[in-house]
Amino acid sequence: MIYVIATIELSPGGKEKYLAELRRVTPLVHKEKGCLEYGPAVDVPTGIPIQIPRRDNVVTLVERWESVEALKLHLTQPHYLEYRERVKDVLKGASIQVLAPVS
Repeated sequence: MIYVIATIELSPGGKEKYLAELRRVTPLVHKEKGCLEYGPAVDVPTGIPIQIPRRDNVVTLVERWESVEALKLHLTQPHYLEYRERVKDVLKGASIQVLAPVS
């Protein structure tokens, strides 16, 4: 199993469009072979000193996949590619961290 933390940086004013498109594609991603968890999250101000400053134009996707192979297959799915096309006008940047649990 792997964890993926995807950081999606959006153009100012683009968050609502992005989230609407993400809501459309998420049920399809949940049906993919190897998807264990896939969902968006946004920064919450907490007042905890070590927390990074709130990022208003960032959506973080928290994902769990059975394997790297399942993740790679996800990135080739037609619904994923169509979603990427629909959000490209509000997407400023994206990065991922792929993590393995330590036992």
